Amino acid sequence: MRWLDVGRHSLTKKGAARGRGSHLSADGMALTRFVGSGVGPYERVVTSSSPRAVETAVAMGFAVDDTMEMPSGYVPGEIARHAQWGWTEPYRRLAEIIREGREAATVAGTHRAIWVDTVRDVADGCSALLVGHGGAIELALAACFPDASHDSWGTPLAHCDGARLGFADGRFVSIEFHRAPQSPIRPS
Repeated sequence: MRWLDVGRHSLTKKGAARGRGSHLSADGMALTRFVGSGVGPYERVVTSSSPRAVETAVAMGFAVDDTMEMPSGYVPGEIARHAQWGWTEPYRRLAEIIREGREAATVAGTHRAIWVDTVRDVADGCSALLVGHGGAIELALAACFPDASHDSWGTPLAHCDGARLGFADGRFVSIEFHRAPQSPIRPS
């Protein structure tokens, strides 16, 4: 069995500070360090090419092996930006959208392929890390586990939330969600 830890990037700067220096906020850096202290090691680390995803992996304490362009999970006419936060059972709804077989299904398949490529070549018993974006991760999780009990998966992923996926025989076989603390973590 191999493992893929998939996580959403950390908290970012807002307002005038956005786009200057680091993309992560001070609270985001503290949260990321806290989460990173409890995970790993990783044989392979892949992130979205977005600076906030790269900075999240590095702040966790892991060198990034590769960055990739990853399509947005927000698909015009199918999934509005942040719509998943208003749904009672977001993963069930995403699985339904994927079954419709339109553009969102293609996006979900693209992410699933990136995830498989990320974990496929790590050694048996080892792990890989992928840092991406909210909206896309939830869509891909539903695609990786189309027959799961999605109503039990809870809320969409907040910053630094993630899931650990077991991978065997060329497919994802298990999932365990990990939720980050939602109050700012500040070093003492």
